Amino acid sequence: MRDSDSAGIARSTMQEHAVSGPLRVLTLNVAHGRKDALNQVLVSRDVIERNLAEVAALLRGASADVVALQEADGPSRWSGGFDHVSVLAGQATYPWHLRASHAKTWLFESGTALLSRSPFTDRLDHSFRPSPPSMTKGLTLGQVAWRPDGDARPIYVDIVSVHLDFSRESVRKQQVAEMAKILSDRTHAMIILGDLNSEWSGRDSIVTELAHRCGLQVYQPLADDLGTYRSSGRRLDWVLISDELEFLHHEVLQHAVSDHHAVVADIGLKAVSADAPARARTVPRCAG
Repeated sequence: MRDSDSAGIARSTMQEHAVSGPLRVLTLNVAHGRKDALNQVLVSRDVIERNLAEVAALLRGASADVVALQEADGPSRWSGGFDHVSVLAGQATYPWHLRASHAKTWLFESGTALLSRSPFTDRLDHSFRPSPPSMTKGLTLGQVAWRPDGDARPIYVDIVSVHLDFSRESVRKQQVAEMAKILSDRTHAMIILGDLNSEWSGRDSIVTELAHRCGLQVYQPLADDLGTYRSSGRRLDWVLISDELEFLHHEVLQHAVSDHHAVVADIGLKAVSADAPARARTVPRCAG
């Protein structure tokens, strides 16, 4: 289905398609389909199509319920002239997808996206304040219904795909503040995935800032074997989850389909937080 198709589906129908059991999520910066080439402008459409077919094969193998993509292109002259997100959704058999174009010119249309096995019960997207000379970045949010224990009554989870600026810490700080403000009225369980262009350690870590502002946790924040940026081994791609959730599994996939590695995680609902769905409806997640 296209971006708008889920908007007309009744909430009861969406509940029928709720994810059951652990919620598997995956995040990947798809690098405009160029794989590890220097620039997508130098790559032919045929090669970009083959590169995306490799990404789709990775997604099929990972079997995530929801996939977050960054540097995901709509029809763009610089990357083959076709909608990469729609192609990936079709080839990896995801019936629902959302795409937001945060940067758009005559040459390109690029941003963040979500692919899902189940309908989105809510959505929003936001482009951060322009920060030239860097391309404008932003986020896409899609909410899904989830039955963590197979119970008939689902809870709702906000899943966010986000990409932050690569060049300046000051811009990333502003983007995190902007994101927290945009998400400050969200009250459901939350999972934020994406390329944050920041590591956990350091005085000005953007990852720790985001975790603090929105009450989120990450998997083994100080681990030294979870690098995601292939050329440097730095951990730039993250999965952050709200406090009533827990990591059941977390893995960096070593497939060379982009200049970033994909991260996949299985998420459960903490048994000690059986009241979390009710609490989540009244307590905002992020401090704006």
